Amino acid sequence: MKIVHTSDWHLGQELYSYDRMEEHQAFLTQLKEIVADEQPDALVVCGDIYHNATPSNAVMRMFSDYMLEVSEVCRHMKIIVIAGNHDSSARLEVTRNLWQRVNVEVLGKVEKNGGEVDFNRHIITVNDKDGNAVGVVVAMPHIYPQAMPLVSEDTPREERQKAFWNALNEAVKQHNTVNVPVVMMAHMAISGSETTGHDLCRGGMDYIDINDIPVNYDYLALGHIHYAQNVDGSRARYCGSPIPVSFDEDYEHSVMIVELNKGSEPMIRTIAIANPIPMKTIPSQAALENEALAELKKLNNQEKAYIRLNVKREGLMSTRLREEAFNIVNGTELRFCTIKWEQPETTEGVVKSKKYALEDIQQISSIDVAKQHYLNKMGSDMPNELLELLEQVEREVNTKES
Repeated sequence: MKIVHTSDWHLGQELYSYDRMEEHQAFLTQLKEIVADEQPDALVVCGDIYHNATPSNAVMRMFSDYMLEVSEVCRHMKIIVIAGNHDSSARLEVTRNLWQRVNVEVLGKVEKNGGEVDFNRHIITVNDKDGNAVGVVVAMPHIYPQAMPLVSEDTPREERQKAFWNALNEAVKQHNTVNVPVVMMAHMAISGSETTGHDLCRGGMDYIDINDIPVNYDYLALGHIHYAQNVDGSRARYCGSPIPVSFDEDYEHSVMIVELNKGSEPMIRTIAIANPIPMKTIPSQAALENEALAELKKLNNQEKAYIRLNVKREGLMSTRLREEAFNIVNGTELRFCTIKWEQPETTEGVVKSKKYALEDIQQISSIDVAKQHYLNKMGSDMPNELLELLEQVEREVNTKES
């Protein structure tokens, strides 16, 4: 069996109020070309299809149109989509029956039938172009630990998760009577995984030990963590996000081609995804404000890129730095987003806590006041998610006042 493994599309994401549909469409086009070339037996999409639970009509239409388009370039291919923690399980499943008419399986949640967990809906046979069974896909959407379905009413709470996985394993054994390769797809965080660049403020991480999943799979196709990596050897893998979701995801983004034969190690190939609007931190090493702005001016203003200034702070933070950065990129293809501040340190390496007088506060921006207050109180920089919310509020207030 050959599969294309992808996840964490985050369709509909806006980056500092910039729409990213062009990038998402470019990825989807590349993925369609990969499917056309590889002619896989299955395309598995391991969660976080959308960036939030209420995507716009335009974003949902982009997803729907694409599912139909990609299915046309490989007619025998089974497409299997599961919900991630960013998705609405109910929204994904509302058209489940319609999708099945075009060989697409969409699973948003685990349901019960007659009081028992309906594992059969999550165990999907995959056929080759001649109609022969070549594999089984076990599709498990994101499940919060506290919401793990009860297999039996008398199962103690602390054994709920173990009982669920054991019951799933038994169901897979009963289904796989012809002993074909088994792919399990899941949207979860495995203990010990590398979370480089991943914004842990978004969606949270409930880790599970890989040894607590007793399903006898030949390949575990994972979604949730955006950094592509093997877990526990080559039988379990995160394919990572196809395009970066934040500036800190500064690494190659890709999809995986996986070929499986029962009893053999999976053969995995990585295909990089090109992003038409890259994220750039300027300069690569923190510099003084004027130096950072000078580096920004050197960029080719005809290229498309998101920009984050990397600034070494000395004394008060400038009230005009953002305005100057916006003025530099105005009328160009560059998209200025935010500033990464390198905090001054004491000789002991501890971040300094600053206190400002009223006249000082009146000279610096409200965002910088909030950031310094957070630093003083928490001893660390303000999380990106909170900073983005504050910047959005500031923009809205300024728009109304103007």
